[in-house]
Amino acid sequence: MKAKRLAPRLAAACALVCTSLLHAQTAPTMYVAGYGGSNEKIFKDKIIPAFEAAHKIKIVYVAGNSTDTLAKLQAQKGKQELDLVVMDDGPMQQAVQFGFCEKIKDAPIYKDLYPLARIDDRSMAIGAVATGLAYNTEAFKKAGLPKPDSWKILSDKRFKQKLAIPPISNTYGLHTLIMYAKMNGGSEKAIDAGFTAMTKEVVPNVLAWEPSPGKMTELFQNGDVSLAVWGSGRVEAFKATGFPVEFVYPKEGAMALLVTACPVVQSDVPEQAQALLQYLVTPEVQGWLADTQGYGPVNSKTKLEPAVAAKVPYGPEQIGKLLPTDWTVVNEKRGEWTNRWNRTIER
Repeated sequence: MKAKRLAPRLAAACALVCTSLLHAQTAPTMYVAGYGGSNEKIFKDKIIPAFEAAHKIKIVYVAGNSTDTLAKLQAQKGKQELDLVVMDDGPMQQAVQFGFCEKIKDAPIYKDLYPLARIDDRSMAIGAVATGLAYNTEAFKKAGLPKPDSWKILSDKRFKQKLAIPPISNTYGLHTLIMYAKMNGGSEKAIDAGFTAMTKEVVPNVLAWEPSPGKMTELFQNGDVSLAVWGSGRVEAFKATGFPVEFVYPKEGAMALLVTACPVVQSDVPEQAQALLQYLVTPEVQGWLADTQGYGPVNSKTKLEPAVAAKVPYGPEQIGKLLPTDWTVVNEKRGEWTNRWNRTIER
């Protein structure tokens, strides 16, 4: 008798489990590529669960730096497995030029974005980081020096062998070259002015052409350098450790390093990829990215707590004044510039 009573319950339980398994098997899967580390964590902890619940989809996060992601797109050409990718703006423009990005469908939320975010019709910024100056506040105070306010301080002889700049292979070093070109009548299309000015004025002051964030912090901590070119997010993360460092938006302008995203061509979940891109620029997600990643919000409707707002490019006064990079020119010329940099600057 007992066995007979259990049979209907087991059948019902089996039916429930089978239904759940069938649903799991039929739910579409979206593959999203982006940075590892803390960026992967915020995606997995907050962004992905919320989106999966709202759209009945499973998301697989593929972690890697921008170069890794671009290499995956190239390796999968003609049979793309990724559905949406997040990369730095330079590699992203290469992805667009190579035809890996699908056209972005218009949506009401895009009306709230700063113009800087709308790069082209196939890629979009989801966050902004500024390239500017980082300085040791205690070292400057001890030396009786005022807070730096201009890119020109990099050529100040008082900082001979006390300056660190990333190399041209790093976006911060590339931005330095472009800024010196702009300040001397040039641009990405006329880069000679930048090379000439940096060779004559900046190189004598540079102790290290340092690409590693960890080693950059060591240079500051050891007292080897008191001034550097760096990103706003990197500086704020360093400051959070208790070190007396501040970020400066130079009066000539700070270059924009944009975190960008694009829906990938040949996706088997194209509508969901477009929807995720829209979700990434909502004020809610923009707030999470600002708080955890140091990204300046590109959605003008985003409201940040004062403590968070102080750490990122925020609002029209800062976001609106960030200077974009002409990546079409840069990506075409970067190899040539790198060889020239190695011969004339980082010798």
